[in-house]
Amino acid sequence: MSTLLAEHGWVYEVFAVVFLALIAAYVQKRILARVHRRLERTKTPWDDAFIGALQRPLGVLIWIVGIAFAAELVQRQAPSPLFSAIEPVRNVGVIWVLAWFLVRFIKRVEVNILERGELQGQPVDVTTLDAIMKLLRVSVLITAVLVALQTLGFSVSGVLAFGGIGGIAVGFAAKDLLANFFGGLMIYLDRPFAVGDWIRSPDRQLEGTVEEIGWRLTRIRTFDMRPLYVPNSAFTTIAVENPSRMLNRRIYETIGVRYADVQCVAAIVHDITKMLQEHPEIDQTRTLMVNLNKFSESSVDFFVYTFTKTTNWTLYHGIKEDVLLKISDIIASHGAEIAFPTRTLHLEQGALPENSAS
Repeated sequence: MSTLLAEHGWVYEVFAVVFLALIAAYVQKRILARVHRRLERTKTPWDDAFIGALQRPLGVLIWIVGIAFAAELVQRQAPSPLFSAIEPVRNVGVIWVLAWFLVRFIKRVEVNILERGELQGQPVDVTTLDAIMKLLRVSVLITAVLVALQTLGFSVSGVLAFGGIGGIAVGFAAKDLLANFFGGLMIYLDRPFAVGDWIRSPDRQLEGTVEEIGWRLTRIRTFDMRPLYVPNSAFTTIAVENPSRMLNRRIYETIGVRYADVQCVAAIVHDITKMLQEHPEIDQTRTLMVNLNKFSESSVDFFVYTFTKTTNWTLYHGIKEDVLLKISDIIASHGAEIAFPTRTLHLEQGALPENSAS
Protein backbone atom coordinates (compact mmCIF):
# COMPACT_ATOMS: atom_id res chain seq x y z
CA MET A 1 0.00 0.00 0.00
CA SER A 2 2.79 2.37 0.92
CA THR A 3 4.57 1.49 -2.31
CA LEU A 4 1.44 2.27 -4.28
CA LEU A 5 1.08 5.64 -2.57
CA ALA A 6 4.72 6.43 -3.25
CA GLU A 7 4.35 5.58 -6.92
CA HIS A 8 1.05 7.31 -7.51
CA GLY A 9 1.11 10.00 -4.84
CA TRP A 10 1.58 12.70 -7.44
CA VAL A 11 -1.88 11.86 -8.81
CA TYR A 12 -3.41 12.75 -5.46
CA GLU A 13 -1.35 15.92 -5.36
CA VAL A 14 -2.64 16.95 -8.76
CA PHE A 15 -6.20 16.16 -7.66
CA ALA A 16 -5.69 18.18 -4.48
CA VAL A 17 -4.40 21.20 -6.44
CA VAL A 18 -7.35 21.13 -8.85
CA PHE A 19 -9.79 20.65 -5.97
CA LEU A 20 -8.29 23.58 -4.04
CA ALA A 21 -8.50 25.75 -7.18
CA LEU A 22 -12.17 24.83 -7.49
CA ILE A 23 -12.84 25.71 -3.84
CA ALA A 24 -10.87 28.97 -4.07
CA ALA A 25 -12.74 30.04 -7.23
CA TYR A 26 -16.10 29.28 -5.62
CA VAL A 27 -15.26 31.06 -2.36
CA GLN A 28 -13.92 34.20 -4.03
CA LYS A 29 -17.01 34.36 -6.24
CA ARG A 30 -19.37 34.27 -3.24
CA ILE A 31 -17.32 36.72 -1.17
CA LEU A 32 -16.79 39.26 -3.96
CA ALA A 33 -20.46 39.09 -4.96
CA ARG A 34 -21.51 39.95 -1.41
CA VAL A 35 -18.92 42.75 -1.12
CA HIS A 36 -20.00 44.14 -4.52
CA ARG A 37 -23.66 44.37 -3.43
CA ARG A 38 -22.65 46.41 -0.37
CA LEU A 39 -20.33 48.71 -2.27
CA GLU A 40 -23.03 49.52 -4.83
CA ARG A 41 -24.73 51.60 -2.13
CA THR A 42 -21.75 53.95 -1.79
CA LYS A 43 -21.50 57.23 -3.68
CA THR A 44 -18.01 56.74 -5.11
CA PRO A 45 -17.89 55.09 -8.56
CA TRP A 46 -14.54 53.39 -7.95
CA ASP A 47 -15.02 50.76 -5.24
CA ASP A 48 -17.91 48.73 -6.65
CA ALA A 49 -16.41 49.09 -10.15
CA PHE A 50 -13.15 47.58 -8.86
CA ILE A 51 -14.82 44.61 -7.17
CA GLY A 52 -17.28 44.06 -10.04
CA ALA A 53 -14.46 44.07 -12.58
CA LEU A 54 -12.36 41.73 -10.42
CA GLN A 55 -14.90 38.92 -10.01
CA ARG A 56 -14.58 36.97 -13.26
CA PRO A 57 -10.87 37.68 -13.98
CA LEU A 58 -9.89 36.56 -10.48
CA GLY A 59 -11.71 33.25 -10.95
CA VAL A 60 -9.92 32.67 -14.25
CA LEU A 61 -6.58 33.65 -12.65
CA ILE A 62 -7.07 31.05 -9.90
CA TRP A 63 -7.68 28.37 -12.51
CA ILE A 64 -4.67 29.43 -14.60
CA VAL A 65 -2.33 29.29 -11.60
CA GLY A 66 -3.85 26.06 -10.32
CA ILE A 67 -3.69 24.23 -13.65
CA ALA A 68 -0.13 25.47 -14.25
CA PHE A 69 0.95 24.19 -10.83
CA ALA A 70 -0.76 20.85 -11.48
CA ALA A 71 1.00 20.61 -14.84
CA GLU A 72 4.35 21.19 -13.12
CA LEU A 73 3.59 18.26 -10.79
CA VAL A 74 2.87 16.07 -13.79
CA GLN A 75 6.09 17.27 -15.47
CA ARG A 76 8.16 15.97 -12.56
CA GLN A 77 6.82 12.46 -13.14
CA ALA A 78 6.66 12.51 -16.93
CA PRO A 79 9.24 14.93 -18.38
CA SER A 80 8.31 16.05 -21.87
CA PRO A 81 9.27 18.97 -24.13
CA LEU A 82 5.58 19.85 -24.21
CA PHE A 83 5.69 20.90 -20.57
CA SER A 84 8.35 23.52 -21.30
CA ALA A 85 5.53 25.75 -22.50
CA ILE A 86 3.88 25.78 -19.06
CA GLU A 87 5.71 28.83 -17.71
CA PRO A 88 5.33 31.14 -20.75
CA VAL A 89 1.66 30.13 -21.19
CA ARG A 90 1.03 30.83 -17.51
CA ASN A 91 2.75 34.20 -17.72
CA VAL A 92 0.81 35.20 -20.84
CA GLY A 93 -2.39 34.04 -19.15
CA VAL A 94 -1.67 36.21 -16.10
CA ILE A 95 -0.97 39.21 -18.34
CA TRP A 96 -4.18 38.59 -20.28
CA VAL A 97 -6.22 38.33 -17.06
CA LEU A 98 -4.72 41.56 -15.75
CA ALA A 99 -5.50 43.37 -19.00
CA TRP A 100 -9.03 41.93 -18.96
CA PHE A 101 -9.54 43.19 -15.42
CA LEU A 102 -8.32 46.70 -16.27
CA VAL A 103 -10.54 46.93 -19.36
CA ARG A 104 -13.56 45.79 -17.32
CA PHE A 105 -12.69 48.24 -14.55
CA ILE A 106 -12.45 51.18 -17.00
CA LYS A 107 -15.77 50.24 -18.59
CA ARG A 108 -17.56 49.92 -15.24
CA VAL A 109 -16.20 53.25 -14.02
CA GLU A 110 -17.53 54.88 -17.20
CA VAL A 111 -20.98 53.36 -16.68
CA ASN A 112 -21.02 54.35 -12.98
CA ILE A 113 -20.10 57.96 -13.75
CA LEU A 114 -22.87 58.23 -16.34
CA GLU A 115 -25.52 56.60 -14.16
CA ARG A 116 -24.70 58.55 -11.00
CA GLY A 117 -24.49 61.80 -12.96
CA GLU A 118 -28.03 61.21 -14.22
CA LEU A 119 -29.33 60.28 -10.76
CA GLN A 120 -27.77 63.34 -9.11
CA GLY A 121 -28.80 65.68 -11.92
CA GLN A 122 -25.21 66.64 -12.66
CA PRO A 123 -24.23 67.20 -16.31
CA VAL A 124 -21.71 64.69 -17.65
CA ASP A 125 -19.63 65.38 -20.74
CA VAL A 126 -20.37 62.09 -22.51
CA THR A 127 -18.08 62.75 -25.47
CA THR A 128 -14.99 63.57 -23.38
CA LEU A 129 -15.65 60.68 -21.00
CA ASP A 130 -16.03 58.26 -23.91
CA ALA A 131 -12.81 59.50 -25.55
CA ILE A 132 -10.77 59.22 -22.33
CA MET A 133 -12.05 55.72 -21.56
CA LYS A 134 -11.38 54.51 -25.10
CA LEU A 135 -7.82 55.84 -24.95
CA LEU A 136 -7.28 54.10 -21.60
CA ARG A 137 -8.59 50.78 -22.92
CA VAL A 138 -6.43 50.99 -26.05
CA SER A 139 -3.39 51.85 -23.90
CA VAL A 140 -4.02 48.83 -21.67
CA LEU A 141 -4.34 46.46 -24.63
CA ILE A 142 -1.22 47.76 -26.40
CA THR A 143 0.81 47.55 -23.18
CA ALA A 144 -0.46 44.02 -22.52
CA VAL A 145 0.53 42.89 -26.03
CA LEU A 146 4.04 44.37 -25.69
CA VAL A 147 4.56 42.83 -22.23
CA ALA A 148 3.32 39.45 -23.49
CA LEU A 149 5.73 39.58 -26.43
CA GLN A 150 8.59 40.45 -24.08
CA THR A 151 7.60 37.52 -21.85
CA LEU A 152 7.66 35.15 -24.83
CA GLY A 153 11.21 36.25 -25.64
CA PHE A 154 10.58 38.74 -28.40
CA SER A 155 12.51 42.00 -28.39
CA VAL A 156 10.08 44.87 -27.85
CA SER A 157 12.48 47.34 -29.48
CA GLY A 158 12.68 45.07 -32.53
CA VAL A 159 8.89 44.82 -32.67
CA LEU A 160 8.55 48.59 -32.45
CA ALA A 161 11.19 49.07 -35.15
CA PHE A 162 9.42 46.59 -37.40
CA GLY A 163 6.16 48.34 -36.63
CA GLY A 164 7.66 51.66 -37.71
CA ILE A 165 8.77 50.23 -41.07
CA GLY A 166 5.62 48.22 -41.54
CA GLY A 167 3.52 51.19 -40.52
CA ILE A 168 4.50 52.98 -43.74
CA ALA A 169 3.16 50.13 -45.85
CA VAL A 170 0.09 49.79 -43.67
CA GLY A 171 -0.47 53.54 -43.89
CA PHE A 172 -0.69 53.42 -47.68
CA ALA A 173 -2.89 50.32 -47.62
CA ALA A 174 -5.25 51.65 -44.95
CA LYS A 175 -5.16 55.39 -45.62
CA ASP A 176 -8.95 55.67 -45.44
CA LEU A 177 -8.98 53.88 -42.09
CA LEU A 178 -6.27 56.19 -40.75
CA ALA A 179 -8.08 59.24 -42.16
CA ASN A 180 -11.21 58.20 -40.26
CA PHE A 181 -9.18 57.59 -37.10
CA PHE A 182 -7.59 61.03 -37.18
CA GLY A 183 -10.94 62.54 -38.16
CA GLY A 184 -12.41 61.04 -34.99
CA LEU A 185 -9.46 62.36 -33.01
CA MET A 186 -10.09 65.86 -34.37
CA ILE A 187 -13.75 65.60 -33.35
CA TYR A 188 -12.68 64.75 -29.80
CA LEU A 189 -10.16 67.62 -29.72
CA ASP A 190 -12.07 70.38 -31.55
CA ARG A 191 -15.49 69.39 -30.16
CA PRO A 192 -17.69 70.73 -33.02
CA PHE A 193 -20.43 68.47 -31.65
CA ALA A 194 -21.01 65.95 -28.90
CA VAL A 195 -23.21 62.93 -28.30
CA GLY A 196 -26.84 64.09 -28.13
CA ASP A 197 -26.33 67.21 -30.29
CA TRP A 198 -28.52 67.97 -33.27
CA ILE A 199 -26.25 68.68 -36.24
CA ARG A 200 -26.66 69.31 -39.96
CA SER A 201 -24.42 70.11 -42.89
CA PRO A 202 -25.25 72.69 -45.58
CA ASP A 203 -22.76 70.88 -47.85
CA ARG A 204 -24.49 67.49 -47.75
CA GLN A 205 -27.89 66.02 -46.95
CA LEU A 206 -26.88 65.31 -43.38
CA GLU A 207 -29.09 66.14 -40.40
CA GLY A 208 -29.96 64.36 -37.19
CA THR A 209 -28.98 63.66 -33.60
CA VAL A 210 -25.50 62.31 -32.79
CA GLU A 211 -25.79 58.94 -31.04
CA GLU A 212 -22.19 57.71 -31.01
CA ILE A 213 -18.76 59.01 -32.00
CA GLY A 214 -16.49 56.07 -32.77
CA TRP A 215 -12.90 55.91 -33.93
CA ARG A 216 -13.99 55.22 -37.53
CA LEU A 217 -17.67 56.15 -37.83
CA THR A 218 -20.10 58.58 -36.27
CA ARG A 219 -23.66 57.31 -35.93
CA ILE A 220 -26.38 59.92 -36.48
CA ARG A 221 -30.09 59.26 -35.99
CA THR A 222 -32.06 61.17 -38.63
CA PHE A 223 -35.44 62.70 -37.83
CA ASP A 224 -37.21 59.82 -39.61
CA MET A 225 -35.46 57.56 -37.04
CA ARG A 226 -33.03 55.99 -39.50
CA PRO A 227 -29.39 55.45 -38.49
CA LEU A 228 -26.86 57.31 -40.63
CA TYR A 229 -23.22 56.18 -40.45
CA VAL A 230 -20.77 58.90 -41.47
CA PRO A 231 -17.00 58.26 -41.80
CA ASN A 232 -15.14 60.61 -39.49
CA SER A 233 -12.91 61.81 -42.31
CA ALA A 234 -15.97 63.47 -43.88
CA PHE A 235 -16.14 66.00 -41.05
CA THR A 236 -12.70 67.36 -41.98
CA THR A 237 -13.97 68.49 -45.40
CA ILE A 238 -17.53 69.69 -44.77
CA ALA A 239 -19.09 72.51 -42.80
CA VAL A 240 -21.12 71.34 -39.83
CA GLU A 241 -23.85 73.40 -38.21
CA ASN A 242 -24.73 72.64 -34.59
CA PRO A 243 -28.20 74.03 -33.81
CA SER A 244 -28.10 72.41 -30.36
CA ARG A 245 -25.68 75.11 -29.23
CA MET A 246 -27.80 78.03 -30.37
CA LEU A 247 -28.46 80.67 -27.72
CA ASN A 248 -31.93 81.62 -28.97
CA ARG A 249 -34.39 80.77 -31.73
CA ARG A 250 -35.36 83.43 -34.23
CA ILE A 251 -38.79 84.54 -35.36
CA TYR A 252 -38.50 86.21 -38.75
CA GLU A 253 -41.75 86.74 -40.62
CA THR A 254 -42.93 89.10 -43.36
CA ILE A 255 -46.59 90.10 -43.13
CA GLY A 256 -48.58 92.16 -45.61
CA VAL A 257 -51.74 94.29 -45.23
CA ARG A 258 -53.97 95.69 -47.96
CA TYR A 259 -53.09 98.92 -49.74
CA ALA A 260 -56.42 100.22 -48.46
CA ASP A 261 -54.99 99.93 -44.92
CA VAL A 262 -51.70 101.71 -45.59
CA GLN A 263 -52.66 104.54 -43.22
CA CYS A 264 -52.82 102.02 -40.34
CA VAL A 265 -49.37 100.51 -40.89
CA ALA A 266 -47.52 102.87 -38.54
CA ALA A 267 -49.94 102.19 -35.68
CA ILE A 268 -49.89 98.45 -36.35
CA VAL A 269 -46.08 98.38 -36.31
CA HIS A 270 -46.04 100.38 -33.06
CA ASP A 271 -48.50 98.05 -31.31
CA ILE A 272 -46.72 94.89 -32.48
CA THR A 273 -43.40 96.27 -31.19
CA LYS A 274 -45.00 97.03 -27.83
CA MET A 275 -46.54 93.54 -27.69
CA LEU A 276 -43.18 91.89 -28.33
CA GLN A 277 -41.43 94.06 -25.73
CA GLU A 278 -43.95 92.91 -23.14
CA HIS A 279 -44.02 89.25 -24.18
CA PRO A 280 -42.51 87.06 -21.39
CA GLU A 281 -40.97 84.57 -23.82
CA ILE A 282 -39.16 87.09 -26.04
CA ASP A 283 -35.51 87.81 -25.22
CA GLN A 284 -35.24 91.58 -24.82
CA THR A 285 -31.44 91.49 -24.90
CA ARG A 286 -31.49 90.43 -28.54
CA THR A 287 -32.38 92.41 -31.66
CA LEU A 288 -36.08 93.26 -31.88
CA MET A 289 -37.30 94.93 -35.05
CA VAL A 290 -40.73 95.58 -36.58
CA ASN A 291 -40.55 97.83 -39.66
CA LEU A 292 -42.28 98.60 -42.92
CA ASN A 293 -40.30 96.66 -45.48
CA LYS A 294 -41.74 96.69 -48.97
CA PHE A 295 -44.56 97.78 -51.25
CA SER A 296 -45.42 94.51 -52.92
CA GLU A 297 -47.77 93.90 -55.84
CA SER A 298 -50.87 93.42 -53.71
CA SER A 299 -49.78 94.28 -50.16
CA VAL A 300 -47.86 96.65 -47.95
CA ASP A 301 -45.30 94.43 -46.18
CA PHE A 302 -43.68 94.81 -42.80
CA PHE A 303 -41.32 92.32 -41.12
CA VAL A 304 -41.06 91.00 -37.57
CA TYR A 305 -37.56 90.09 -36.37
CA THR A 306 -37.06 88.86 -32.80
CA PHE A 307 -35.69 85.98 -30.70
CA THR A 308 -37.27 83.64 -28.18
CA LYS A 309 -35.65 82.82 -24.85
CA THR A 310 -36.03 79.10 -25.34
CA THR A 311 -34.12 76.96 -27.81
CA ASN A 312 -36.47 73.99 -27.40
CA TRP A 313 -37.98 73.25 -30.80
CA THR A 314 -41.42 72.31 -29.47
CA LEU A 315 -41.72 75.29 -27.11
CA TYR A 316 -40.46 77.63 -29.83
CA HIS A 317 -43.30 76.75 -32.19
CA GLY A 318 -45.85 77.32 -29.42
CA ILE A 319 -44.39 80.78 -28.75
CA LYS A 320 -44.28 81.60 -32.45
CA GLU A 321 -47.91 80.59 -32.83
CA ASP A 322 -48.88 82.86 -29.94
CA VAL A 323 -46.95 85.79 -31.43
CA LEU A 324 -48.51 85.38 -34.89
CA LEU A 325 -52.04 85.15 -33.47
CA LYS A 326 -51.48 88.32 -31.44
CA ILE A 327 -50.19 90.09 -34.57
CA SER A 328 -53.37 89.02 -36.36
CA ASP A 329 -55.48 90.43 -33.50
CA ILE A 330 -53.57 93.74 -33.60
CA ILE A 331 -54.14 94.09 -37.35
CA ALA A 332 -57.85 93.36 -36.93
CA SER A 333 -58.12 95.84 -34.01
CA HIS A 334 -57.10 98.64 -36.40
CA GLY A 335 -59.80 97.68 -38.90
CA ALA A 336 -57.17 96.36 -41.32
CA GLU A 337 -56.85 92.99 -42.99
CA ILE A 338 -53.98 90.71 -43.89
CA ALA A 339 -53.51 90.88 -47.63
CA PHE A 340 -53.65 88.02 -50.08
CA PRO A 341 -52.70 88.09 -53.78
CA THR A 342 -55.27 90.10 -55.75
CA ARG A 343 -55.45 91.86 -59.12
CA THR A 344 -57.58 94.89 -60.04
CA LEU A 345 -58.54 95.35 -63.67
CA HIS A 346 -59.31 98.93 -64.81
CA LEU A 347 -61.21 99.36 -68.09
CA GLU A 348 -61.59 102.70 -69.82
CA GLN A 349 -65.11 103.81 -70.66
CA GLY A 350 -66.04 102.73 -74.16
CA ALA A 351 -63.52 99.92 -74.14
CA LEU A 352 -66.24 97.28 -73.71
CA PRO A 353 -67.25 95.31 -76.82
CA GLU A 354 -70.49 96.50 -78.51
CA ASN A 355 -72.34 93.23 -77.88
CA SER A 356 -71.54 93.38 -74.12
CA ALA A 357 -74.13 96.15 -73.60
CA SER A 358 -76.97 94.03 -74.91
